[in-house]
Amino acid sequence: MSAYDNYLQEINERQAEGLHPKPIDDAGLLSEIIAQIKDTSNPHREDSLKFFIYNTLPGTTSAAGVKAKFLKEIVLGESTLDEISPEFALEQLSHMKGGPSIEVLLDLALGDDATIAKQAADVLKTQVFLYDADTDRLAKAFQAGNLIAKELLESYAQAEFFTSLPDVPEKIDVVTYIAGVGDISTDLLSPGSEAHSRSDRELHGKCLINEEAQKELVELQKQHPDKRVMLIAEKGTMGVGSSRMSGVNNVALWIGKQASPYVPFINIAPVVAGTNGISPIFLTTVGVTGGIGVDLKNWVKKVDSDGKVVVDENGDPVLEQAYSVDTGTVLTIDTKAKKLYNGDEELIDISSSLTPQKVEFMKAGGSYAVVFGKKLQTFAAKTLGIDIPPVFAPSKEVSHEGQGLTAVEKIFNKNAVGNTPGKVLHAGSDVRVEVNIVGSQDTTGLMTSQELEMMAATVISPIVDAGYQSGCHTASVWDSKAQQNIPKLMKFMNDFGLITARDPKGKYHSMTDVIHKVLNDLTVDDWAIIIGGDSHTRMSKGVAFGADSGTVALALATGEATMPIPESVKVTFKGAMNEHVDFRDVVHATQAQMLSKFAGDNVFQGRIIEVHIGTLPADQAFTFTDWTAEMKAKASICISEDDTLIESLEIAKSRIQTMIDKGMDNDKQVLQGLVDKAERRIAEVKSGEKPPLAPDTNAKYFAEFEVDLSLIDEPMIADPDVNNEDVSKRYTHDTIRDLTYYNGEKSVDLGFVGSCMVHKGDLKIVSQMLRNLESEQGTVEFKAPLVVAAPTYNIIDELKEEGDWDTLQKYSGFEFNDLAPKSTARTEYENMMYLERPGCNLCMGNQEKAAKGDTVLATSTRLFQGRVVADSERKKGESLLASTPVVVLSAILGRIPTIEEYKAAVVGIPLTKFAPPTKSMSTAGPTHLVNF
Repeated sequence: MSAYDNYLQEINERQAEGLHPKPIDDAGLLSEIIAQIKDTSNPHREDSLKFFIYNTLPGTTSAAGVKAKFLKEIVLGESTLDEISPEFALEQLSHMKGGPSIEVLLDLALGDDATIAKQAADVLKTQVFLYDADTDRLAKAFQAGNLIAKELLESYAQAEFFTSLPDVPEKIDVVTYIAGVGDISTDLLSPGSEAHSRSDRELHGKCLINEEAQKELVELQKQHPDKRVMLIAEKGTMGVGSSRMSGVNNVALWIGKQASPYVPFINIAPVVAGTNGISPIFLTTVGVTGGIGVDLKNWVKKVDSDGKVVVDENGDPVLEQAYSVDTGTVLTIDTKAKKLYNGDEELIDISSSLTPQKVEFMKAGGSYAVVFGKKLQTFAAKTLGIDIPPVFAPSKEVSHEGQGLTAVEKIFNKNAVGNTPGKVLHAGSDVRVEVNIVGSQDTTGLMTSQELEMMAATVISPIVDAGYQSGCHTASVWDSKAQQNIPKLMKFMNDFGLITARDPKGKYHSMTDVIHKVLNDLTVDDWAIIIGGDSHTRMSKGVAFGADSGTVALALATGEATMPIPESVKVTFKGAMNEHVDFRDVVHATQAQMLSKFAGDNVFQGRIIEVHIGTLPADQAFTFTDWTAEMKAKASICISEDDTLIESLEIAKSRIQTMIDKGMDNDKQVLQGLVDKAERRIAEVKSGEKPPLAPDTNAKYFAEFEVDLSLIDEPMIADPDVNNEDVSKRYTHDTIRDLTYYNGEKSVDLGFVGSCMVHKGDLKIVSQMLRNLESEQGTVEFKAPLVVAAPTYNIIDELKEEGDWDTLQKYSGFEFNDLAPKSTARTEYENMMYLERPGCNLCMGNQEKAAKGDTVLATSTRLFQGRVVADSERKKGESLLASTPVVVLSAILGRIPTIEEYKAAVVGIPLTKFAPPTKSMSTAGPTHLVNF
């Protein structure tokens, strides 16, 4: 069968599912379509024209190259069609964004036909996705005296590609839709179980919320055709959890605007809102599409006559409604006054939603166009030898004379580009920063590759120290979907210049290590900035930001990211840990003690947690930084002592060397470069030339908070509280309970030790507990299944060397086999231990899940509804989060243990311990004025 016949067959299959033809990205198929268009008697000609014009993906897809070439033929008169005039061909080229379309437009603009050159130049003036090869070509033509090149450069210098766009409307009418009460996870907008379909935007769009909600959205739009729909998280935060571009894409698909009439299923400009605003990562993603995110603050704390906050019987603040946003409410966003109105009634100031930069994103149709536009304007002005004309809103630069710098302020100042030379920047400043490490994960990676193609990028930016493409989210089951998607992804990223978990050439063993753990090892500089396609991109060295797949693509292509310098909350510790307490309990207690101190206000939300952890090496400290995603923090920074940082860097060196030994390095020896960089950093610390990152003593924080370790008497459990009468309080990470709360009575259907929250010590705890129980009882019986998934292969290798893996094998009823990986997901579990392949496993919920309605006790991070376990008709599924020893003992007992049972079980077991630093970890004096 021909490629076109196969395409028709696929179209019929998709029609049966209520889907339109899939957009075309393959050169072979489009070449057949063009041949049919040229054949005026071909029976498929009419459909072929539609596919060519309206259903071909732009950018650097192979199909885009073929389309651009054919459009060039039409413009030059080499091919003639009644349906596509030369003017229409140029219009289509203008919608193809970059790559081959820019090459064609430059060919035409710099060609000999003056009329065509002028027409092509007019189109080029609207384009921003030009790369070095394009700008080099333009500069050479200008230097050779080409007048069209000069005209183009003058246009770019004036940013006419931006100024010629229509302004954002002064008034935007919206109609509200309550998507849910309480925090809305991105799992509701783009479920992890549907991750395989994310690159098929129309198909994936069908998983937004549910079918009933989709019908309601359509009906709402019919009733209000002149208004935009505002999707709302009532009494909660919109977009918590994973950093999913697919979530924003789905929302935009249903309530946004089509980006181009010639590209299907790519919509932009959604309007989303939450009582408590938008999750920081999700808000960045909304900006990528030129959308609007609104912090409604429509529920406020009730106060008594004395001005004190009224609390309920649980000690939680009582909320009262400031104004209604019930579904169907018509509101107006005034972009000039920066207010939200209901009719003539002013409801709230929304200046933070309509900063000059965000309005520019809205005008340009997304943040990419602004980022690339600024780079293009800078290039043009430099080439012409003129100052950059002030077109874009100036970056906000906040500087307080005499005020020291927090850790994140130091990192941003060191890595900033394009700011006022010599000016020290504080929190609130808008900054472009160079990025050191970029990570792409496998269930969003296909979208990242699409974004790279759409922005016409072909190679990783040379200023990025390393890029890594993981395979951990699809590690559990090598099913047909994974087999179809992952090899294609790995080849694309390998060709682009990333280190890939799987070798497209099959020369090294597939690595399904959890991406965050790998990035934590690849980060060999405590002053580094890391961007990763997952909300748990939170390193214990440097500062890491979880990001949507588009922001990851931008970082890979440009080596830069743009964001305000966040405020920080300083977290220190006092007291000593009880012998029976694990560091995971400290992490949970930090959340509980913080909420208690600040009367239920989460001061971590949207800010940096600067944790003065000092003595805890990177592997163990990662448990804290990882959890900060659930604390709704923007990121976390660990402040380490000299010896601790050196130890962490030595571990990183050895693990990177293991990757090199496996054959994972590329022609540019990226991994070897990281080893060399780690050695230089170690030498700097040892010599005192450049001590570990530390804030200044006179730095200013949004809040400071001290965790009292001595108050942690028992293991702490994060409970989804699935039956709370107040729906808004379910599935948050704020309900932290001690072990005694459960009285040894709560049944556990499955235990899970795994995900990025565990380290080698956790697996050794499992092994030691099994040995202890064997010594005491002669055998070990599980009354509930226990799933164990090490986060990395190197942990397994080390456990084998130290004898712990033998113990785990002895008590396992299943052990993964890389030579014969599972091809189907497990749906039932026996009461035994499962040793699963390194990777995310149950935590991701896209392949493996617990049985519906189970009560799961896990070491993982996610307790959102439906993530690890779905509801059943008999009961709600619930995922409670606890330390490794609690999980293991619960699986053995089939219930959460009593405190007495727990204490007896952990005697003699070296739990993960932490002792606060004995001295201040801030730097005296204004050291930020010295070289960074």
